Amino acid sequence: MVVRRRRWRGVAVPCTLLAVELLAGACGGGAKTGPEAYTGALAAERAAKDEHFRTGADSPIPAGDRAAFLPLRYFPPDESWSVPASLDPADRSLQPVVDMPTSTGERRRMRRVGVLRFTLKGQRLDLSAFVEAGAPDTNRLFVPFADLTSGTETYGPGRYLDLDRTATGIYVIDFNRAYNPYCAYNAKYDCPYPPAENRLAIAVHAGERVPARPAH
Repeated sequence: MVVRRRRWRGVAVPCTLLAVELLAGACGGGAKTGPEAYTGALAAERAAKDEHFRTGADSPIPAGDRAAFLPLRYFPPDESWSVPASLDPADRSLQPVVDMPTSTGERRRMRRVGVLRFTLKGQRLDLSAFVEAGAPDTNRLFVPFADLTSGTETYGPGRYLDLDRTATGIYVIDFNRAYNPYCAYNAKYDCPYPPAENRLAIAVHAGERVPARPAH
């Protein structure tokens, strides 16, 4: 059975409270700031996701494979992979609908809402941002991408980023938060492949790495 629910959006894990607890300080000393706070918050998010995947009723990982897949594998946190980006929006009346191939051979209809433009490691780069065609909620941008690590250090078909919509059109693209689609752990899931325009000519050593493989 192919699971067609919108799992490519990521998983809602209770990371906010964990991050707050981690950063708050033991005796009311105030929240930490700077690189230490960033690294701590990221560690809390990753730990919460591992726990959800390990125990959650809707975990994408089959129960028999969790020991092999978990904890998930990541590059070390590095704030240099988190950069500002501006969204060059497409005119709403002209936003094209793209049929993205998926891991099960289906097609996912996605609407391209604009192009994120940013500079990373001295290179000017673009990534198209999408929402699901016909979806009533367009407050989250879906940014699938592949890069020069895809198929070696990271999951072959590519990885995903999710961005909350902003009124200003200015975003932060944080590749430390790049994650694998659910089909990386379970072939029953239906995951869109990044389009050719979102294949970056740079090796992104940030975010989730290629998952471990079960023995069977």
